[in-house]
Amino acid sequence: MLETTIAAIRPADETAMAAARELHGRLTKPAGSLGALEELSVRLAGLAGACPPPLPEPAAVAIFAGDHGVHAQGVSPWPQEVTGQMIGNFLAGGAVVNAFARQAGASVTVVDVGVATPLPTGPVADPAGLDPAGLDPAVPRLVVASVRRGTRDFTVTAALTRDEALAAVQTGIRIADELIDAGAGILLTGDMGIGNTTPAAALIAAFTGADPLDATGRGTGIDDPTYAHKVAVVRSALARHAPDPADPLGVLAAVGGLEHAALAGLILGAAARRTPVLLDGVIAVSAALAAAAFAPAAVGAMVAGHRSAEPGATVALRHLGLDPLIDLGLRLGEGTGALLALPVVTGAVRVLHEVATFDSAGVAEK
Repeated sequence: MLETTIAAIRPADETAMAAARELHGRLTKPAGSLGALEELSVRLAGLAGACPPPLPEPAAVAIFAGDHGVHAQGVSPWPQEVTGQMIGNFLAGGAVVNAFARQAGASVTVVDVGVATPLPTGPVADPAGLDPAGLDPAVPRLVVASVRRGTRDFTVTAALTRDEALAAVQTGIRIADELIDAGAGILLTGDMGIGNTTPAAALIAAFTGADPLDATGRGTGIDDPTYAHKVAVVRSALARHAPDPADPLGVLAAVGGLEHAALAGLILGAAARRTPVLLDGVIAVSAALAAAAFAPAAVGAMVAGHRSAEPGATVALRHLGLDPLIDLGLRLGEGTGALLALPVVTGAVRVLHEVATFDSAGVAEK
């Protein structure tokens, strides 16, 4: 599945991009007056191979959840049980991501790809996968696709075997296909996993060559001694495993998380289907680095929703050549920043669909 997905990813369609730029030049507005929105719409035309590109709707948030063996090293003040408890909150509709998703009319799919503790059960649980009848923004879904109950402690051994990392990547590809087949016009990345900013920092440092001090942030909020320890943990893991950025599956196996690997798969799956994927915070952009290492052209499907307060996110976005749409100092995860940026993406495309040209409106050009 991974090989065929990578083979299906193609560079942007230059003809469609040129047509979008030409159309912008004829719309009833000064040239370039919409700033970054104009280039975003051009990129989305190139992804779709059409001008104008399809409106990015409906939107589907995929929240991948997993736990981390490195939690045993004291890198987070939160108990690991919170991961499973938050999944219950997502399914009950009580999290920030649910509030923002309701505002945006986006569906929420939670995927257990590696949670260590037992999950809540109930009528919303759907272990067989997504309902092919469509996406219901009012009912969060649970897909049980656990590869293993949390990763191993990567300060001791590799977090995952290559086969486990591959299984997680392929889970993400499958979820992308299911959401797109169900009608989604844009996918939004979400994540949940206590301690997951530590493997994210390791992935960012491995793929970009950044110093762990620059790639590591404070996550959910840690004091100075814990932060120094967290940086040291990332540094020692990279020294132990020496992950090769030319081998993205090996990097994910050595220092990644199951949710990071699955998010990389989601991005690859979206790119193969020429569907935009709106990235959330530091977990998503660390996964995006892996996706780009698998298939550089996959960057064409990526839209950076926001600039996370985690410093590693800026390092990763710079490496990917992506500019975030909003910067609100967010560091929550879940997909919240991507949801807030969604109207910006939709607006960029709607301009090409609905704004009159100078000729059609009878407006004189300068």
